[in-house]
Amino acid sequence: MLALMTGCSAGSDGEEGGPANVRAIEISNFKQGSSETRFGSLEFIGGLELSSDNALLGAISAIRFRPDQRQFISVLDTGHWLTGTIERDDKGRLKGITDARITPMIDRSGGIDPGRGAMDAEGLALRGNHVLVSYEQYHRVDVYPDPGFEISPPDGTLPLPLPQFELRSNRSLEALMIAPAASPLAGGAVTVAEDSLDDQGNMLAAILDGPLHGRFSVRHYGGFNVSDGVFLPDGDLLLLERRFGLAQGLGVRIRRIAGPDIKPGAVVDGRVIFKADTRDQIDNMEGIDVFRAADGSIHVILISDDNHSILQRSLMLEFRLLDDKLLSQN
Repeated sequence: MLALMTGCSAGSDGEEGGPANVRAIEISNFKQGSSETRFGSLEFIGGLELSSDNALLGAISAIRFRPDQRQFISVLDTGHWLTGTIERDDKGRLKGITDARITPMIDRSGGIDPGRGAMDAEGLALRGNHVLVSYEQYHRVDVYPDPGFEISPPDGTLPLPLPQFELRSNRSLEALMIAPAASPLAGGAVTVAEDSLDDQGNMLAAILDGPLHGRFSVRHYGGFNVSDGVFLPDGDLLLLERRFGLAQGLGVRIRRIAGPDIKPGAVVDGRVIFKADTRDQIDNMEGIDVFRAADGSIHVILISDDNHSILQRSLMLEFRLLDDKLLSQN
């Protein structure tokens, strides 16, 4: 979680949630005042600015799509689930969200504690019949049953090969993703810390299970911190990173890290395939997911965390990954 503005509310932490009528304003141009669509290795398709009369909507930390590429699960760092379905127009562009519902997450003791540090949900991953969630402050990766995650406590917790004292309170397990089953990581869960660094100044990371479980690091530079990640079908990892400072302003980038480089003891890096700043339609970009569309292309979805601030926006942006190698694998 990155609080860009002061005076932000944590949301209506006393509410139990329920349906959310989501309003959507279309974003047709990514660069303000320009019809340009190519940005690095991404092609902008369209986007939405989201709002709702349900005060709990906001603070979106991560998003994962179901196989139908329409239904999604998100976590809010206020300790809530957000589920819904995206709608598209006749040209296939994002149009809106229907069937949205916000519910409090249930902790390991069977209670709810929305808006508190114990349920500061940041990362999200789907694997088989489970939903995995990483938390900051009380650092852990809990495993929920799927279906049933909205009404159930976690039924397990993944061991962390990262000592608790090395993880910063509000800058820890930000990204959580599942490697492809056919990759060397064999479907293992991977986490990267936002701004918890090793002795060399690199971001702490770990493969939590599978044949290559263990610690590794991600090169940290340029003032960017990891906010989420997702594996591509070929096993490469896309890391979403953001930067905010008085001198540099707000920025976001995506690095592509070669899958075979991710292994215990490694310090991984990758080329920047996308970069944006305040001249573009961005905010506090927190989540990323990918899926293969009907035409074989890989689509990238980005979402933002508005920190429940009137000065920020909840955005959903969609791009097409321009990568001949991936297209040829269809």
